[in-house]
Amino acid sequence: MPEASPQTFPRLSLPIEGMTCASCAGRVERALLAVPGTMEVHVNLASEQALVRGSAPAEALAAAVRRAGYAMPEVSRSIGVEGMTCASCAGRVERALAAVPGVAAVSVNLASEQATLRLLLPVEDSVLAATLARAGYRLAALAEDGAAEEAAAAAKLSAQRRDLLLAALLAAPFMLGMLGMGIGRDWMPNGWVQLALAVPMQFWFGARFYRAGWAAVRAGTGNMDLLVAIGTSAAFGLSLVLLLQHGGGHAHVLYFEAGVVVILFVMLGKHLEARARRGTGAALRALLDLRPRTARLRAEDGTEREVPAASLVVGDVVVLRPGERVPVDGTVEHGEAGVDESALTGESRPVEKAPGAKLATGTVVLDGSLVLRATAVGGETTLARVAALVSAAQASRAPVQKLVDRVAAVFVPIVIVIAAGTLGFWLLAGAGVEAALLHAVSVLVIACPCALGLATPAAIMAGTGAAARAGILVRDAEAIERGQAITLVAFDKTGTLTEGRPRLAALHAADGVAQAEILAMAAALQTGSEHPLARAVLTAHQEAGGSTPPAVTGFRALPGRGVEGVVEGQRLLLGSPRMLAESGLQTGALAERGRAEAIAGRSLAWLLAPQSGRVLGLLAFEDALKPQAAGAVQALRDLKVEVAMLSGDSPAAAESAARALGITQVAAEMLPQNKLETIARWREGGARIAMVGDGVNDAPALAAADLGIAMGTGTDVAMAAAGITLMRGDPALVPAALDITRRTYRKLQENLAWAFAFNLLGIPLAAAGMLSPAFAGAAMALSSVSVLTNALLLSRWHPRGHPRPVAGA
Repeated sequence: MPEASPQTFPRLSLPIEGMTCASCAGRVERALLAVPGTMEVHVNLASEQALVRGSAPAEALAAAVRRAGYAMPEVSRSIGVEGMTCASCAGRVERALAAVPGVAAVSVNLASEQATLRLLLPVEDSVLAATLARAGYRLAALAEDGAAEEAAAAAKLSAQRRDLLLAALLAAPFMLGMLGMGIGRDWMPNGWVQLALAVPMQFWFGARFYRAGWAAVRAGTGNMDLLVAIGTSAAFGLSLVLLLQHGGGHAHVLYFEAGVVVILFVMLGKHLEARARRGTGAALRALLDLRPRTARLRAEDGTEREVPAASLVVGDVVVLRPGERVPVDGTVEHGEAGVDESALTGESRPVEKAPGAKLATGTVVLDGSLVLRATAVGGETTLARVAALVSAAQASRAPVQKLVDRVAAVFVPIVIVIAAGTLGFWLLAGAGVEAALLHAVSVLVIACPCALGLATPAAIMAGTGAAARAGILVRDAEAIERGQAITLVAFDKTGTLTEGRPRLAALHAADGVAQAEILAMAAALQTGSEHPLARAVLTAHQEAGGSTPPAVTGFRALPGRGVEGVVEGQRLLLGSPRMLAESGLQTGALAERGRAEAIAGRSLAWLLAPQSGRVLGLLAFEDALKPQAAGAVQALRDLKVEVAMLSGDSPAAAESAARALGITQVAAEMLPQNKLETIARWREGGARIAMVGDGVNDAPALAAADLGIAMGTGTDVAMAAAGITLMRGDPALVPAALDITRRTYRKLQENLAWAFAFNLLGIPLAAAGMLSPAFAGAAMALSSVSVLTNALLLSRWHPRGHPRPVAGA
């Protein structure tokens, strides 16, 4: 057989990031050629593209590129999938999409009927649609607008309800006959009437089971629809044979009612599921509905006109009146008003806004008018980012889902084997063809793995939605699994347990140096910095009536120590006691002042002139504890979680705050790497650690901990490194976050336990002849609804001690 040439394989165009020269291109080319299955590679440095021919999967090529020190950018995309009915469907969709070239990973959510793809290469909708069609499913468009999605869901529910009512009318005579059998009356209609009623039920309302079941067979697997199709067809076929043998007068020996009632109950279960699914996704829809459709734009000549909110760009000026929602993120330029931010932060009290304050999309102006300059629009707004986080979390898969996937992959074939075994057993036992077939049908019907597929995603969607309403953003299902196991919470101090707005409490100058001079030099070094201590210095300089601080050159931040720069020709350092110790300079008469300030629990910053070998001055700062901090520490203890504090402050300042809060584990003068080492040491001791922080210097510790919890009032770097983000700087949300992760994980476990127990108990009972097909159908529908209802109980959760968020929040 002739060897395949490179031209017989598809060509992939891979984007490569990080190449800077010809040697980079050569290294990427060699790395790609080393991947098994790669036959030909051409790397273009100018276009940053690699053209690859061969059979190597895209993810293997991406891994090779990463090992070579470069990157292939990934894009996340969500698509709708129609036709999934059970856990085995979700698994088949996942396997089908994962085989598409360019798809690195797939996560399928049965509850939301969505698949989230991680793409290494652009993939056309036509390719995805064809792939899903081969697997027996359909590609569905996702609504961009919350109202449109709500309308589509309402229309679908309305159609389901109409079909359910028609099916119930067809099934009513059978239900009446079954009731009569229970009280010794023969109310079952004539056999030919039964056939007339059963045909539309079996082949009109039941057609979906045949279509989906046949698609599963073509794909070489099975699903819930296949089980229902086989079971109801067996009951219908047996009844038809008996009808032709005995005629219509022997209605009591027919079993049309078995298939009819099973189809009715499956339809009822699916309708109730659809209603419950809308409840699990309510939080995300409520977030998307917060975006106003129009905005009042002020032109440069002062005129105002109403425009679509989607047309606004950064820099536009928007006028807001009482009762209106904010259409974009921005900064207040004129006016004062109270703003309701509960929809985003969960905080029910109005927040006063004045010139310079920030406003977020979707919040509501309660009183007064505001003039806003847009700083972020569209997908860059806080609301859009929050909605994206909630959507990603709801689409994610818990690690425990892997067990479900393994079971679902073999579940349907095993059930068909058990049903065949049941049929054979009862035939050999002499029960007759009719009884044996009915017992086998009962096995097929009750074994439908609907509840198994809904157990995990329903709990995750409900839990993350409830958390989002309270201002707690959970990144993914893994954060839930990690959060429920936390045994120790380590807080950063500044901005997390304290207000993060320190003030300059005292200033001490060395002999021969004026305090105003010290303040001016310190202000010069801190100009342009957003650090809380820098703002305190600049505020104090301004309040003291100082003029514009001197210019600074050669400025450099020294992480964990302070800053340095050249002011009026003199190199200066401003920083922590650690910086002072490393400089080797003597504090002289300021030493006693420094000890006194440290004992008082204040943070110290020393102004040094290393070239002249002098300590010029000492600045002492104090930062008030947040009112909720002590309650948060106690709430964590109530959850049986230990509490520690990691701080870059001096030992005296850190211990003073810890004493006030009742925290006994304190580590002070922590650089970012020290926090990292401390967390690693605690983890080696068996602790499961959550790190709570808000600054750039907290990002490494947030990433290293079992669970990172970032204050949303902090930096984007901290939020990016965290598994959970708190939308407001309230430490009481930390125990609330752990509480909701525990409750969500408990619901997840309860759902899985119920789903597994239902099948493990139901299948033997059906095989033993103790369940009729009709009862099996009702029980199967009840199992799915029970799982969803149990998950929806999470929607009633709210943080302890906090009022329930307002409607629509």
